[in-house]
Amino acid sequence: MTAVRTDPVVSTPYGSVRGRYENGIAVFRGIPYAAPPFGPRRFRPPVPPEPWDGVRDAGAFGPTAPKPPYSEAFAQYLSDPVVPGDDCLNLNVWTPEPGRGARLPVLVWLHGGALTRGSSAVPVYDGQAFARDGVVLVSVNYRLGVEGYGLFPDTPANPGLRDQLAALEWVHRSIENFGGDPARVTLAGQSAGAISTGALLAAPQAQGLVRRAILQSGPPEAADRDKVRRMVRRMATRLKIPATAAAFAEVDPELLLRTQGEVGRLSSPVLGGPAFGIVVDGDLVPRDPLEALIDGDVARDVDLMAGWTRDEYRLWLVPGGLLERVDRLGPVALAGAMARCHTGHEIPRGYRTLHPEAGTADIVGQMVTDHLLRIPLHRLAEARPGTSYVYEFAWPSNLPGLGACHALELGFVFGTGDSPESVKLAGEGAPHELTEAMHGAWVRFAVEGDPGWEAWDASHPVRIFGDGGRDTVGSASTVYDPRHTVDTLNAAYDPRGTVRTPYTAYGPRDPEFALWDAEPTADLTPPESTPASAPPHGSPTRSTELRSVVRRLRLPGAVRRP
Repeated sequence: MTAVRTDPVVSTPYGSVRGRYENGIAVFRGIPYAAPPFGPRRFRPPVPPEPWDGVRDAGAFGPTAPKPPYSEAFAQYLSDPVVPGDDCLNLNVWTPEPGRGARLPVLVWLHGGALTRGSSAVPVYDGQAFARDGVVLVSVNYRLGVEGYGLFPDTPANPGLRDQLAALEWVHRSIENFGGDPARVTLAGQSAGAISTGALLAAPQAQGLVRRAILQSGPPEAADRDKVRRMVRRMATRLKIPATAAAFAEVDPELLLRTQGEVGRLSSPVLGGPAFGIVVDGDLVPRDPLEALIDGDVARDVDLMAGWTRDEYRLWLVPGGLLERVDRLGPVALAGAMARCHTGHEIPRGYRTLHPEAGTADIVGQMVTDHLLRIPLHRLAEARPGTSYVYEFAWPSNLPGLGACHALELGFVFGTGDSPESVKLAGEGAPHELTEAMHGAWVRFAVEGDPGWEAWDASHPVRIFGDGGRDTVGSASTVYDPRHTVDTLNAAYDPRGTVRTPYTAYGPRDPEFALWDAEPTADLTPPESTPASAPPHGSPTRSTELRSVVRRLRLPGAVRRP
């Protein structure tokens, strides 16, 4: 007769927790790392949780931070479960060997969602595959939106980022009891989670807490303080209250969420608009994180891995038909892209030359993606040769129009591609061999600091996942042709859904990046599909022009903010 395995029990600094064994993996959910951030603690930095007596049950996900739901257009692709309750500063642990003797590598996961949505309860982020492969996975909830990133005169900035730091400190103190090694922590995030990872790498208070870091689809950056402050002031005007934390703390969280949604309805990663973000605060974020990591002394002993997807922008433009609308607007959309990127005609002209087959939406999307995401990550790798690794995820979704869009790689990273939540974005039949390659690279990096290809150097090696290429390092055939389209990418796949081995390309996006480094041309005659009336680089009319473009894109029938 088989003995029943008892539930695992582990002690933390605040009390013991009881998890569950699932498929041989010990799972602990909803462990508080800080006190509920409401009542007198609302909008304030996190404080430790109250200790508890006995054994606290950790069998279910804890409450998620207050957040608005995705719009209908985005909800068909993205899942974002809500768990009610105030105790939302919690985390989850998956481990193959609970106990102090194992000392396994640890991966701490910060979810994405534009700092306004998402949680550790999203099923795509299930940590069983990492634990199965010998990595302790920790996923974190943190405050979102105005609760986590509102900028007020009467409270410290960046409480959501301070939550993440508190979680990282909890890991450093507690993870050994769960089988982890506090000296081998990899901090990883996607999108807003990657932006947060970059900020924490540069934070003085986080030095020594991280051995390695993964930034997927998000660069280290600081938002403009005035932009975040305007977001708060617009909310205050609608609520008819002062723009202070004390006044906002008196507002019902649901009303605050509705107001936040109304004020931010025109926001888009591609088009810009009002949004929350991490700001320089003179304390946790003493300067712009990217600049601190490039030319400062912080985190110099931290190994880095950075990646992006080939068609990031398609997640933001395809839902609701915005991609087609951008194509129809043509010159107006290109003017908005130039305003968004603070550039003149020479950049879209260069992209048109490099990608003659691309439509306006693809030119706009790639321009903005390079400006906001790829070029900063490229600069970061350039500043840290020998210890940085770069990759591109190129497999196109089986759903129409999405291509290799933002967030598509996550089901492959976590080995959850067969889950209904991953299928919503990838479609049926995602290739298992690509999961093995992507997940395996992340595991190797967390374990050894080497994901399996060359570290960054003057040849600019980039590992390409899902492009149908071959592993022919050192030959001319490894050079990636940047003029691939979604159609040519689809043609590279076996119709049964299989995909060939990942390969290393050298400088695959160097032609695009070189455009941004070049001096502006004297001839400002606009390229085809670029408006002759578009003002030159640096014109003060660009912000007004961009607002006009966004309004035109958001006419009835266009997609709203996710």
